[in-house]
Amino acid sequence: MDDTRIRKVVILGGGTAGWMAACYLGKALGPTVSVTVLEAPAVPRIGVGEATVPNLHKVFFDFLGLSEDEWMRECNASFKLGIRFLNWRTPGAGEALARRGSDGRPDRFDHLFGLLPDHENLPLSHYWAYRKLTGATDEPFDRACYPQPAVMDANLSPRFLDGTKWANYAWHFDANLVAEFLCRFATGKLEVAHVQDLYTHAEFDHRGFVTAINTETGRRLEGDLFVDCSGFRSLLMNQAMREPFLDMSDYLLNDSAVATAVKNDDAADGVEPYTSAIAMSSGWTWKIPMLGRFGTGYVYSSRFQSQDEATVEFCRMWGLDPEDQPLNQIRFRVGRNRRAWVRNCVGIGLSSCFLEPLESTGIYFTYAALYQLVKHFPDKRFEPILIDRFNHEIEKMFDDTRDFIQAHFGFAPRDDTPFWRTCKELEFADDFKEKVAMYKAGLPVETPVADENNYYGNFEAEFRNFWNNSNYYCVFAGLGVLPDHPLPALSLRPDAADTAEAVFTDVKRRQAELSESLPSTYEYLRRLHGGE
Repeated sequence: MDDTRIRKVVILGGGTAGWMAACYLGKALGPTVSVTVLEAPAVPRIGVGEATVPNLHKVFFDFLGLSEDEWMRECNASFKLGIRFLNWRTPGAGEALARRGSDGRPDRFDHLFGLLPDHENLPLSHYWAYRKLTGATDEPFDRACYPQPAVMDANLSPRFLDGTKWANYAWHFDANLVAEFLCRFATGKLEVAHVQDLYTHAEFDHRGFVTAINTETGRRLEGDLFVDCSGFRSLLMNQAMREPFLDMSDYLLNDSAVATAVKNDDAADGVEPYTSAIAMSSGWTWKIPMLGRFGTGYVYSSRFQSQDEATVEFCRMWGLDPEDQPLNQIRFRVGRNRRAWVRNCVGIGLSSCFLEPLESTGIYFTYAALYQLVKHFPDKRFEPILIDRFNHEIEKMFDDTRDFIQAHFGFAPRDDTPFWRTCKELEFADDFKEKVAMYKAGLPVETPVADENNYYGNFEAEFRNFWNNSNYYCVFAGLGVLPDHPLPALSLRPDAADTAEAVFTDVKRRQAELSESLPSTYEYLRRLHGGE
């Protein structure tokens, strides 16, 4: 018998991260490995909604064999065609609607999902930059190159009534319902053991490896591999294993949030098929629409605004009474553990790393780390190369995302408050400076990989192409940062620039066609969730 094989995996913590880990590892490792989740008794929480990125279903729910309609119904899920950024260029306190800029246009831009149209082996972004820099167009990047903005304006669905998808999209959902759904799936279908008790301490062998964790009622849970999903407390990684947490507040200033759920009149107001990111005086507010309500929260810097001041600005924007409205006041740490995997303990979710959810990366970080864990899964020898490669992947994923989020604040034109001015003083990482230089020189920042259906390719492509060229263009161009000049190679291909006009025309045709034929998001979700 092979006595080096991992036989017992113990997960500390439930919630979204813990139950995602239980499902993914239970499915990937099969019945020869036992998986146990130790979860503290439920604590009442305010469900304010969660937003995802598009590859969630392909690399997680598809892997589990769960259909999109099935899990959406269980989790009050809605659709997300992208992120709409409001008031990142104009001064002022929080406003739920876009202000008018000096050009008379609404202060908004969209970060959209999916790949750009291609022409002559170049993404359409380069032809837009050529037209913009030569004075041939003044149309914003997102509206010139994608059909989605017009659909989002009208709150239309990314699916036709027969279920056909016309665009790549992500989701909004109730994170508490997701955790409950995955708990039922893990315990009912994958035979994951669920222990409800309070963690007290860990035991170690002579090498510093965890051998067991103990509970308040005297349970002792032995394991070969331990997964820490205990959230910001990081009970195993930071406390028991003493792994240092690397603070990243020299890149990102926000460290606090006030959040709540707000009822919505869906029939009158519609359900927006996108996340809103609304600039405030000292940070930004998310809006995550679902049937019947939307989740919202103001992410701010306590260096520049007190909790009371942030709460007043936040509640005023939504017309809420802070004395009566249930509010969740949150303090968070920004950064990552020096190593995500130490000896036989792996941090997943908030116990490993955290960035403010400006690009909806929280759940993405969880399932990306689970994918990498299975890819590098060890036996009891815990070979260093497996651990080192896993840690490299997590470090790269986190740092790339951190830099991209920092760019939103650093490149935003507004400088009307100390917060926004200080964001401009923070230094970018060297790797990101290189990406900015590539963009400014007209070069593609990343090259996305697609399969024959123009959809995401294999798992590795899913994760490596998370921030592809279109993402940089959406945000940089949306904030008014343009390349210094068109892609030099385009000057050698004037015919390609001329014939690209047909692609821009086709985008406009598609916008009109979709606006005439799609159901509203509200109508589609009511049917999906059994409302009619």
